[in-house]
Formats: sequence, structure tokens, C-alpha cells
Amino acid sequence: MENKALKEEIVNTKFCPMEFAMNKSAGKWKLVILWHIYENEEIRFNELMRSINKITHKMLSYQLKELVNDGFVHKEMYKQIPPKVEYSLTDHGKTLVPIMKMLFEWGSKHRKTN
Repeated sequence: MENKALKEEIVNTKFCPMEFAMNKSAGKWKLVILWHIYENEEIRFNELMRSINKITHKMLSYQLKELVNDGFVHKEMYKQIPPKVEYSLTDHGKTLVPIMKMLFEWGSKHRKTN
């Protein structure tokens, strides 16, 4: 009886760990953005924009804002002219690195080469 109640609780979107994880990290761009930040340690917006194929300025801005709000990315704004902003992974964001490495390795092994 206890297992059934637990299963029902997990299925509830409020408690499902998989759904929570996917809501925070999913989307076409979030893991890609996090990967590029990880690879560079610190990266500026325009560098990030150039390193990600086919992402729009608006989408990159939106996704970065969500990643900052969710605590995965730190946004450092320097008071200078012209303005300078750098992005880096927070400690919370770094917890996704092992998962991203596994996905990167899987993608390297299974993508079709043309």
C-alpha cells in the first residue's frame, strides 16, 4: 500500500524528479548553452552567440535569463563603457557537468558523419 501511494506521489508533476529536472534543463538550447559556458569557464554574450549555431539573439537572452534565475549560471556585469557581461557556471550549474559530459560522449559516438 505504501509503494502505491509513493508511486502516485511521484507521478504528480509536483513531485516527479524527472519532470522537475527536465523542466529546469530541457529545451533546445539550455544544455547547449551550459556546455559552452562550461567549456570556456567564463564567456561573453557575443562569444556565446557565435559559438552556438542557429540560435537567435532573443532566444539566447531568454534562455540565459532563465538559467540565471534558476541558479545554474552566474551573470557578472562590469561597470564600464562599453558594458561588459560575462557568464559562468555556478556551483549548482556545475552539478550538471557529469550529465552533460555523458550526453556529449553519446552524441560524439552516435551522430551521423557526412
